[in-house]
Amino acid sequence: MNGTTTTVRAPSAWLRRFHPADEAAVRLFCFPHAGGSASYYFPVSRALSPAADVVAVQYPGRQDRRTEPCVDDVRRLADLVVAELRPWCDRPVALFGHSLGATLGFEVALRLEAAGITPKALFASGRRAPSRHRENERVHLAPDERLLATIQKMSGTDPAVLADEELLRSVLPAIRGDYKAAETYRYLPGPALACPIVVLNGDSDPEVTAEEAEGWTAHTDGPCSFRTFTGGHFYLNAHAAEVIALVRERIA
Repeated sequence: MNGTTTTVRAPSAWLRRFHPADEAAVRLFCFPHAGGSASYYFPVSRALSPAADVVAVQYPGRQDRRTEPCVDDVRRLADLVVAELRPWCDRPVALFGHSLGATLGFEVALRLEAAGITPKALFASGRRAPSRHRENERVHLAPDERLLATIQKMSGTDPAVLADEELLRSVLPAIRGDYKAAETYRYLPGPALACPIVVLNGDSDPEVTAEEAEGWTAHTDGPCSFRTFTGGHFYLNAHAAEVIALVRERIA
């Protein structure tokens, strides 16, 4: 059952509505990847409006929030995000997160359900299950050069940023903080979600094995479905239309 909260909303530095759809039947909360920003979901918002009201989360430490300190702990970030999202839960909601955003989306979903708000779906993209972690991940401790090489290999950063060394180095603290959040996260056993989980992955993503993706089934008492696309960690850049169509179908 979805809870109802007040619709009186103060302006929030955390949230972006690129194409407000006040009459939409469902609201989709979107969570960026490590080093990403709310603007990554601009095309999603444009494609789904007015059927869905897309609200993208803007983490501290980037773009217009670049002077703010990063939040490098997923649970603390989830607590802060949920406080901002609660006033927007006056209708059915769904959650979409990619990479770090999928883990954050899971933690946000746990908190919403604890408050009596069951999402229509959690879309977990490009991320292994919360209960699966890799002990050897230390990118957040690496020198700048290795961190830069890692994000270049992932092909998820705007080429204009990669070509501007000064700009790139200015966003490194946010990227490092996000990697720390992702790499130090450890699942705390507890109740599974009630909402369905839709797991999306690229078939050549080095960050997620098939077994790690299948682990999501343990995190919901509802249905858990899988969709694999060709491509690597940012498979969704090449399959945006298909991903958006899938989201539209599932939240309808």
